[in-house]
Amino acid sequence: RASGAVRGGRQGGGEAGGGGGGGGLAGHPKALGPGADDRAGFAVGVVEKSRAIDGRRIAAGDVLLGLASSGPHSNGFSLIRSIIERSQADLGQKIAGVTGARTLGETLLEPTRIYVKPVRSLMGACDIKAMAHITGGGLSENTHRMFPEQLAAHGDSRGWPRPPIFDWRQQQGGGDAAEMHRVFNCGIGFVLVVAPDTAAAAIARLSE
Repeated sequence: RASGAVRGGRQGGGEAGGGGGGGGLAGHPKALGPGADDRAGFAVGVVEKSRAIDGRRIAAGDVLLGLASSGPHSNGFSLIRSIIERSQADLGQKIAGVTGARTLGETLLEPTRIYVKPVRSLMGACDIKAMAHITGGGLSENTHRMFPEQLAAHGDSRGWPRPPIFDWRQQQGGGDAAEMHRVFNCGIGFVLVVAPDTAAAAIARLSE
């Protein structure tokens, strides 16, 4: 399992265009169950201050572009676990219309999509005013976080297909659309802000 964790870390680093660093695997025999271990990872990036993309140039009328997520990514799992325990859902089962040929467990644990390469490619072709990685706080909080105080994001959830796994979560656990957007990415894992006159070119570049 340790070697698998290292391979996975290196693969993720490669997808992000970064080098693999060192690391360790911590065992906690008195705190965790048999065969369990504690894993953590992080990435460090460097940017010139003059080239930082911080949202200050966002203007009213700018366009939000959403990049699709691969699933829940790594957020909202405390709630997901409680739903699984309460509903006694079988992680090994396949759910028609939700998981396709995969099991529920495989669908929930689909690895997080890494956006570094498509975003860096776009940065070389279009002026990006702001970016938000949709992590803790869901789609609504992470999107609004990048805006200046006098502006706010306006999104229409009918503008993209929500993956069925999020429909399953809402059906099993309840909650309205606002709660879903506060906790989960709901199908959008990364958001970019561009000027209206560059939106079409940005979409075309991201679609290549």
